[in-house]
Amino acid sequence: QVQLVESGGGLVQPGGSLRLSCAASGSIHRIIVMGWYRQAPGKQRELVAEITTGTSAVYADSVKDRFSISRDNAANKMDLQMNNLKDEDTAIYYCKLINRRPGRSQTYWGQGTQVTVSP
Repeated sequence: QVQLVESGGGLVQPGGSLRLSCAASGSIHRIIVMGWYRQAPGKQRELVAEITTGTSAVYADSVKDRFSISRDNAANKMDLQMNNLKDEDTAIYYCKLINRRPGRSQTYWGQGTQVTVSP
């Protein structure tokens, strides 16, 4: 099993910044993808940003140029720097990890951290 622990959520005013962190532990064999997803009330969970084994990152159009994802492979950690936050960024943010074991891959999710953007 792999455990994911998120931190860094909170309440921030529009235009402000937050930094989310995700730490992975447990039976990690080889992490091939780490990423952040979010789910707002009444909406489906959506991709925010993902980073693969190398440094290739993918961002949702709505967060490009405002959010930046980074990964520390040695420490099995990942951060999401969120700048110029908007009301529509309010959601629960989930950390996702895909662990490659011989013959199969498994996807794990964190329990989520609330981000609220409000005046």
